[in-house]
Amino acid sequence: MTSGQRRLSAVATAALVVSLAAACGGTNTTPPAGGDSTSAASEGGTAELSGQVKADGSSTVAPLTSAAAEFFAETQPKINVTVGTSGTGGGFEKFCNGETDISDASRPIKDEEKAACDAKSIAFSELTVATDALTVVVNKENTWATCLTTEQLKKMWEPAAEGKITNWNQVDAKFPDEPLKLFGAGTDSGTFDYFTDEINGEEGASRKDYSPSEDDNVTVQGVSGSKGGVGYFGFTYFEENADKLKAVEIDSGDGCVAPSVEAAQAGKYTPLSRPLFIYPSVAAVKRPEVAAFLQYYVDNAHKIVTDAKFIPLNAEQESKLKSDFAALKTQAG
Repeated sequence: MTSGQRRLSAVATAALVVSLAAACGGTNTTPPAGGDSTSAASEGGTAELSGQVKADGSSTVAPLTSAAAEFFAETQPKINVTVGTSGTGGGFEKFCNGETDISDASRPIKDEEKAACDAKSIAFSELTVATDALTVVVNKENTWATCLTTEQLKKMWEPAAEGKITNWNQVDAKFPDEPLKLFGAGTDSGTFDYFTDEINGEEGASRKDYSPSEDDNVTVQGVSGSKGGVGYFGFTYFEENADKLKAVEIDSGDGCVAPSVEAAQAGKYTPLSRPLFIYPSVAAVKRPEVAAFLQYYVDNAHKIVTDAKFIPLNAEQESKLKSDFAALKTQAG
């Protein structure tokens, strides 16, 4: 299977659930929030586990967790891992209601989400698994917006722009008389929260007259189909669609910087490089099938992230991931 297939480009649809089970493994009905798991010794003496692991949340992080699940299925074929894409906010809602074992997130958990988890006595840990460079994209025919300042982006996307900034020449007088068509993440998305916070100065503050979607492929179609189109999503989605779109360099005050692995790892691509997270519950980690999946995820993070075409953690970040997971296992007992 190619890395492009592992990336599961259609995974961004909100209704999609990827089920990863071996053909010989049969149907597993283990409930996600605490069902029994069974184990048996294989010929080699390695414990073979069965059970279900349920993840949901960010459409940006979902392909990464899906890649981890596919690799993991090669070692533990009787563990069924499902990956849903309800958006970061929707994922935390399910997680804090005890419906999932792991919440994929493209932003840190909010205080009100922590409170929702506390109300259901759901303890968890935050694990940083990769880095992303949020990428602003334009149509291939766009020859003028090779680099945009953060102020120009704010002028496009801030609430005050609604119904007023509708043409590229209103963003900059040097730009042509071309209708501005905006496409972006839906309001349940961690990508939306991150972008609005960094660009507009307040999380959730955005003009409403744009085309929102939890499916990044809808943004790809919208921008590629409109000469004046502009949108934003994770770096991986741009890489998958570089034949249809152009990435814009960003100037936050120190000159134009293109999104790239190197720029994101070095902290030069500001302010749109960001960490990506998974949030496992302590109760879930007590189950051997969940602990085994997470152990594989952490131990093979570089391989998984690279295969899924995300930006891998640097050595210091990877060491922290391992120590954070070790602490979570200790907490789970």
